[in-house]
Amino acid sequence: MAQRDYYEVLGVARDASEDEIKKAYRKLAMKYHPDHNPGDKDAEQKFKEAAEAYDVLRDADKRARYDRFGHAGVQGGAGGFGSTDDIFAHFSDIFGDLFGFSGAAAGHGPRPMAGADLRYNLEITFEQAATGTEIPLKLPRHDECPDCKGSGAAPGTRPETCPHCHGTGQVRRTQGFFQMAMPCPSCQGTGQFIAKPCPRCKGHGVVENIREIMVRIPAGVDTGTRLRVRGEGEAGVHGGPPGDLYVVLEVAPSKRYERQGQDLIYTCEISFVQAALGHKLEVPGLNGPLPLVIPKGIQSGTPLYIRGEGMPYPGRKQRGNLVVLVKVLTPTKLTERQEELLREFDHLTEDGPMEKVKKAAKKIGKAMGLD
Repeated sequence: MAQRDYYEVLGVARDASEDEIKKAYRKLAMKYHPDHNPGDKDAEQKFKEAAEAYDVLRDADKRARYDRFGHAGVQGGAGGFGSTDDIFAHFSDIFGDLFGFSGAAAGHGPRPMAGADLRYNLEITFEQAATGTEIPLKLPRHDECPDCKGSGAAPGTRPETCPHCHGTGQVRRTQGFFQMAMPCPSCQGTGQFIAKPCPRCKGHGVVENIREIMVRIPAGVDTGTRLRVRGEGEAGVHGGPPGDLYVVLEVAPSKRYERQGQDLIYTCEISFVQAALGHKLEVPGLNGPLPLVIPKGIQSGTPLYIRGEGMPYPGRKQRGNLVVLVKVLTPTKLTERQEELLREFDHLTEDGPMEKVKKAAKKIGKAMGLD
């Protein structure tokens, strides 16, 4: 059976915002939820189809690949959920909003919940950002307890059905004509209780560890770049998947360049003689010295471009430019001989051909009474 277009599945336009996509999925998840359609295989299939579409379109990278290549661009990266429990675990935040507690509903017991995402602020040098690198990180986080496998129950035992809610995770209370379903206060909506907690995790199902991971920094990143490391967040609950780690970068400024996006600006100082006569020199590049020709008569502040010698674009072969700003220096201390030569130069400038033409024109103007 051919796969339907994900935008068509959710009923949104191709330029729909992230909020519009989320609202559309919430509406379909509520409509085709298994508890609202018991035994309805068609509703169950649509429930899975909507979850797969949402899993792709909510992720900017997956959505870009899907827009360009269609289903082939996300093959192996789409949800492909095998069961409704997989969906509840993957989108526990959505179902927590819908039902008020982890997406659990009557008759299903505790749902697996995805672990929380973690954020780590990392400062790197300008040189590390220019070349890319790998940096080890030591992260405190909660992992699934190895003794109880996340159940919270002592080895050899299992969580038992909550006698208060009979495993539903809900209790119903009547107020006048209204009846409300609320999370069970005895088991906090899990439908189970632990008679004998695991000694290692004290019944929580998770333990705190220090984990060391390597984070790859792509060349060309800038301050504010956010790197996503899948599965390195907090451990899931009741067998749910772990969250993700988000590494937010701060790049230290360069002592040599000013950065504007992927372009680098370098200020080069030359003498006024070099500016007048032209000059050949070398300027520092990211990968070594670069030759530069200063044209005759250049003015202070003129930019000269060395194409493709700036910062790399992350994940691409292209690079920005190195922009050399020329700064002409005026001498502040001169010897008598230097002053004599400059006066002679100034005199020659005054008596040059153009100056003679200007003086002749001025004399003619006076003679004709035009001055």
